Amino acid sequence: MAHAAPTVPRRHRPMTSADADRQTDRNRLIRALLMGLVYGVWAAFIKRQMGPVDAGNVFYGILCGVIFAACMFALARVGPKLKRELHAAAYGVFAGIAAGYLHSLTNQSVLRATTVGLFVGLGVGIGAFYRYYTRED
Repeated sequence: MAHAAPTVPRRHRPMTSADADRQTDRNRLIRALLMGLVYGVWAAFIKRQMGPVDAGNVFYGILCGVIFAACMFALARVGPKLKRELHAAAYGVFAGIAAGYLHSLTNQSVLRATTVGLFVGLGVGIGAFYRYYTRED
């Protein structure tokens, strides 16, 4: 005769929706802070232009990173409430502006920085739209 196998007792309580929301917000914040750190270091490195590191460069990098992280966190909080087209367009515009600004720090022409920002924004927007379109509820 067959007998039922014993079950393993649960050691963790099941996750509630409040716990899931808190974890999602924490993940959004961590992602925004890490990407803001990378963006700030990159901006400070470009602004330095092979000169010595000084307090102005460090402050500039921190400022750029904080602004980038704040915008990204706000977009991550508001974005899922938008329609998929607007959500993808918002990420595309954000990425285009961020990339165009970094390129403008290299002392290239404004037209070239605008072109780089436009193409990066289009690529990110199309990629985000594809992701949101294929994973809709």
